[in-house]
Amino acid sequence: MPEGYYYVPQPIRNDGAGGVDKGPRDIMRDLENPDMLVPPITDAGLLPNLKFSFSDTHMTLNNGGWSREITVRDLPIATTLAGVNMSLTPGGVRELHWHQQAEWSYMLLGHARITAVDQNGHNFIADVGPGDLWYFPPGIPHSIQGLEDGCEFLLVFDDGHFSDLNTLSISDWFAHTPKDVLSSNFGVPMNAFNHIPKEQVYIYQDKVPGPIETQQVQSPYGKIPQTFKHSLLAQTPIKTPGGSVRIVDSTNFPISKAIAAALVEIEPGAMRELHWHPNNDEWQYYLQGTGRMTVFAGNGTARTFDYRAGDVGYVPFANGHYIENTGTETLWFLEIFKSDRFQDVSLNQWMALTPSELVKSNLHVDSELLHALRKEKWPVVKYPGFSYYPK
Repeated sequence: MPEGYYYVPQPIRNDGAGGVDKGPRDIMRDLENPDMLVPPITDAGLLPNLKFSFSDTHMTLNNGGWSREITVRDLPIATTLAGVNMSLTPGGVRELHWHQQAEWSYMLLGHARITAVDQNGHNFIADVGPGDLWYFPPGIPHSIQGLEDGCEFLLVFDDGHFSDLNTLSISDWFAHTPKDVLSSNFGVPMNAFNHIPKEQVYIYQDKVPGPIETQQVQSPYGKIPQTFKHSLLAQTPIKTPGGSVRIVDSTNFPISKAIAAALVEIEPGAMRELHWHPNNDEWQYYLQGTGRMTVFAGNGTARTFDYRAGDVGYVPFANGHYIENTGTETLWFLEIFKSDRFQDVSLNQWMALTPSELVKSNLHVDSELLHALRKEKWPVVKYPGFSYYPK
């Protein structure tokens, strides 16, 4: 391509459908969404938008860090879960607070210290790093603080209408409680509260806390009976040709009773197989790489979307779908569900465990396909000579 020129995609399919777009357009957006500009011929019918990027959200900036969120206001189909992307500076604090919703988190970068106390006076203090999870049940008060290298993480809540700016914060409660009531509650003079914040603090800058050994607080009731922390990357993955999957739910992270998840790795040329989930909608977060997903909703309806790092995808309950790696680097993403268990149904396995004569008569296929079916589930697949995207 000559210097100074760049590729301008056009909404024209190989079969001749479409035409040149000569009007005002966002070419960079079109380059990022090739399967929306030129949908596969198999796309049909009407499906709502199933994609939103954190880059298109409002950023809340504070001394000590920042946050941004994707809720039903941004992605209306996503009613089951909402997500928050947050970063804290070294020493930056997400203040003492609690939610009416369950909180599930995946550490993206850096390190943080988390604290919590349950309804029985058991306390919890732990440090978390890349690939670690935490889970706080609804109503459990907690805090997050960046350590020496700061941190960035994904928060997921089990309500699509949730907003992290509408939580129950200790500073906000103090600010809206008469000082004589505070005095009576804590048994100190009212002037002890002369300098409390006048509104919710949310995120603020503090010094980096000392080693965790110096910060331990002994509760007369002991520590929490079930840990709020889980090291997902330390799990042995399910390895298949083309990638891997790590599943975390209440079976191996018992406290996580409202949210289940899978961390999926898809190598170039591989794909998350055709499947669906029989228990709830799927909320996705793309960590690295690029991919495309077609969602099949039944009755001749299907739509294809392109995703990249920082995007959120969504799949309605029981809708069939797959995710292909469309790039040259490994694709990593999270599948997250409002459920205590991770469940999926494999199209390949279903067909393999059904009488072959029935499959043959239903689909008009021959023995070549029937002999290739697998009774064992492979969440990620890659077959030499059959990786057809990207071309």
